[in-house]
Amino acid sequence: MKMYDVAITGGGASGLYLAALLGGRLSAVVIESGARVGSKLSATGGGQGNLTNTGVCADRYFCSDRRLVESVAGSDWRSVLAPFDGLFTADARGRVYPAGRQASALTDCLRRKAEANADIMTETSVLGIKRAADGFLLKTDKGALRARNAVLCTGGMDMRTVFSGHTGYDLATSLGHSVTALYPAITQLALTDKSLRALKGVRTDCRVRAYGCGEFIAETEGEVIFGDGVVGGSAVYYISSFVTDKRNVELEFEFLPGVSEEEIAEDVRKKTALGVERGELLGITLNNRLGRAVVARTGGGAEEIAHTVKHFTVGIAGAKGFYGAQVTKGGIPLSEVTDGLESRFVKGLYFAGEILDVDGECGGFNLHWAFSSAARVARSLTGGAK
Repeated sequence: MKMYDVAITGGGASGLYLAALLGGRLSAVVIESGARVGSKLSATGGGQGNLTNTGVCADRYFCSDRRLVESVAGSDWRSVLAPFDGLFTADARGRVYPAGRQASALTDCLRRKAEANADIMTETSVLGIKRAADGFLLKTDKGALRARNAVLCTGGMDMRTVFSGHTGYDLATSLGHSVTALYPAITQLALTDKSLRALKGVRTDCRVRAYGCGEFIAETEGEVIFGDGVVGGSAVYYISSFVTDKRNVELEFEFLPGVSEEEIAEDVRKKTALGVERGELLGITLNNRLGRAVVARTGGGAEEIAHTVKHFTVGIAGAKGFYGAQVTKGGIPLSEVTDGLESRFVKGLYFAGEILDVDGECGGFNLHWAFSSAARVARSLTGGAK
C-alpha cells in the first residue's frame, strides 16, 4: 500500500489549490467523490469566475475568531492569484474576475498544476479515516491508502453529500472534532406569504433591508428575482448570509430607490384623475404584477401606495435548502484548529475551505477563504510559519 506525504480529501477549490501549491515537494493524492475535480469552481460567479474581492478583510466574514481569519485571509486580494496564469480585472463592487470572464479556465489551470504534482482519484468516496502509527489510514470505496498527513477540504453541504450521507464533517467528528449548526447561505429565501407566488419570474432592482425580531440586521441594493414561493437574486443572496441562522426575519423591499415617495404619489394621483383602474395605478412605474401586489397591500390613497412602494415587507420562512445554496454557514469550530489550521486534537490533520466555521459575504470572499486557507495549510505542511 503506497504511503503519501499528504492525502487531500476533496477536489474542489481548496483541494486543487493546495495540490498546486505543494508543487511536488511532497507526495500527494487528491480524492474527489465527483466525476471531475473543480466542478463547483467552474460555476462560480455565474460561470465568470469571481475568485476574490478587492475589499477582502476579516470584517467581511462570519466567524468566531476574527484574529485567525485576518491572519489567514489577510487584506491583500492579490495574494491568492499566484497559481493562476493570466490577467484579472475588478468591477465596481470589487469583485475580481479573470479578464476572460471564464471560471472553467481557473479550474483548468489548477487542475493542470495539481495533476502534475499529485495523484488524482475521482469518483472515489472516503468512507472513514483512522489515526495510525505512521500517519493516517483512509478507507475509500475503491480500497485503502495511507498518508503521513491528511487534509479535509471537503467543502460544505450540497446535493451529493445530503443524499450520500458521507461528509467531511463525519470524518472530522470520527477523529474527535465537533461541528456547529449548519445553515445554507448565499441562497434563495422562502416566503411566508403564499400569495406572492403570483410574482414568479418578476425581476427588479431595489434596496433590501433585513430585520430580525424587529431589529435591523443588514441592507444592500441589487437585483431581486421572485420565484415560486421564494425570492432570490444578487441582493437576496447577499442578505441571506446574515439571516439564515436567525428567526422571525422580515425583508423590506424599497422599490424605486432613486425616486421619492412624493414623486410616486403624484404619479398615482395623476392616473387616478385620469380614471385608471386602481390595480393599474403603478403601471409603467413598476412591473405590472409587482405594481398590483403593492396596491393590493393598501386600502388608502396615493400617499399610502407610494409609502408601500418604498416599504414592501415580506416574511421569511428560512432558506430554500442546501441544494441550491452556494455556501454552508457553520462547520469545524476555529477554536479546534491552530493558526496553521492543524487540528488541536490530532497531529497531522488539517482543514481548509468551507468545512471550517467561516463563511463570507457574497462577492468572491468565500473563494478567497478557500484559496487562502489552502495556502496556509501548504505553508504548514512544507515547514512555513504556523
